[in-house]
Amino acid sequence: MRVGLYYDKRFLDHDTGKGHSERPERLRAVVKHLKEAGLWDKLEHPAFKPAERKPIELVHKAEYIDRLEQACMDGKPFIDVADSAISEESAAIAYLMAGAAIDAVDQVAAGKLDRAFVLGRPPGHHAERNRSMGFCLFSNIAIAAEHWVAKHKAKRVAILDFDVHHGNGTQHHFEERADVLFISIHQHPMTCYPGTGYAEETGKGKGKGTTLNVPLMPGGGDDLYAEVMDGQVMPAIKAFKPDALLVSAGFDAASDDPLAQMEVSTGGFAMIAKHLRGYADDALKGRYVTLLEGGYHLTALSEAVGAYLKAMLE
Repeated sequence: MRVGLYYDKRFLDHDTGKGHSERPERLRAVVKHLKEAGLWDKLEHPAFKPAERKPIELVHKAEYIDRLEQACMDGKPFIDVADSAISEESAAIAYLMAGAAIDAVDQVAAGKLDRAFVLGRPPGHHAERNRSMGFCLFSNIAIAAEHWVAKHKAKRVAILDFDVHHGNGTQHHFEERADVLFISIHQHPMTCYPGTGYAEETGKGKGKGTTLNVPLMPGGGDDLYAEVMDGQVMPAIKAFKPDALLVSAGFDAASDDPLAQMEVSTGGFAMIAKHLRGYADDALKGRYVTLLEGGYHLTALSEAVGAYLKAMLE
């Protein structure tokens, strides 16, 4: 099984400042854990380049991209909201993260890799078409999906987002599209950022019915996530019959995470990974691409990513 891990030390150059939850130490901790657990050497490590501007403009307005680049050049501490901290290198690293997502799609779609995991930052699922939100600069998963459609002619793309926070940016980009199924499992918006992702949000126009939000009350834990995966998520994916699968993997539903209260264990994340792997093996020749989103407790994040990658390798 050829599983690609997309990682570059340059991801650490996106400096969010002292005390910020989305910090370079997240990736350092994951890399250290993967090496100590013997997983690092079992993975392939493809070389990749920053994205060109054109695929990013499929998702974001040119005005926003210009504004992000200028804000970084001007040394501004954040863009749009204080949570979205930036530094001089942040725009360049956002291009690099998008480039990793695009190359992962290329390699998996071409059959050169069976599956891929992008261990990068900044995360992306909160980024809207013309603004940053919640630590996110470019909507990496949306860029990957658009690229799979544009270059590799995917007719139906499914996206599962299990970050504890609703993927508002991803939803808003695709909510009027019938060819993209977006599923988000997240802590209930009455109790958690960003306040979107109610069950009644099911898409608009031609996309009505291709958005599935599964908001969960705090404290649900592994049993609730297993119930949701078995009863709602996997049946929806199977019914949609996608020819491409993308995953926004946020590990901030972990029991120790400081930003949410869903109480999921490492085993719970392994369960999610096994469901996805099983479906991909049955329906997609094993192929799918996962991008890292959140997860802010270093140990919990590292162990969860390790468990997820172990399932991808099986």
